[in-house]
Amino acid sequence: MFGRPTSLPSADQALPGRDQAIQFDPIHAVLGTSMVEPFPEDCEQVILGLGCFWGAERKFWNLPGVYTTAVGYAAGHTPNPSYQEVCTGMTGHNEVVLVVYHPGQIDFQTLLKTFWESHNPTQGMRQGNDMGTQYRSGIYYCNESQREAAQQSLEQYQQKLRDAGHAAITTEIMPAGPFYYAEDYHQQYLEKNPAGYCGLGGTGVSC
Repeated sequence: MFGRPTSLPSADQALPGRDQAIQFDPIHAVLGTSMVEPFPEDCEQVILGLGCFWGAERKFWNLPGVYTTAVGYAAGHTPNPSYQEVCTGMTGHNEVVLVVYHPGQIDFQTLLKTFWESHNPTQGMRQGNDMGTQYRSGIYYCNESQREAAQQSLEQYQQKLRDAGHAAITTEIMPAGPFYYAEDYHQQYLEKNPAGYCGLGGTGVSC
């Protein structure tokens, strides 16, 4: 675990991946909704990275107003990567959660509050004892309104973290690129494995 790269590969260095997408059951094991498009017209989506995606996904499927969630890989180079490939650090991808939500029932600020308070966004290429580039903190926005809200919340939370003695936030805020669904056994992992591993831990600082 501790031998994993802590810097991102270039596109030329990244593993080649494959053309065929990972196969999985598209029905959410908790919400009973579809994890794949088309989503309801009144929904928006965002992709969030906050450490191991098993615990991260549960944080969001429990929020009222969230239509569906799914775990996968984003912000890297390798098309349709496997979990094993992502864990090498040679795909550039982050372990992320796709969150599809009804803006009329839950606002984006509530999602950001859950994001910031559910992990430590100052740790760079790790989260707790989980080391590697796939555990970095990231907000991958789908529209300009999300980008502005994410940047504003980062600046506000940074001040609160500084006041509490924490280091600088390392969260990347980037436009959402391709989202590659993870293998079936990762989807809603903690619902299927109630005693499963969850390494998430926040700073204790309120957003």
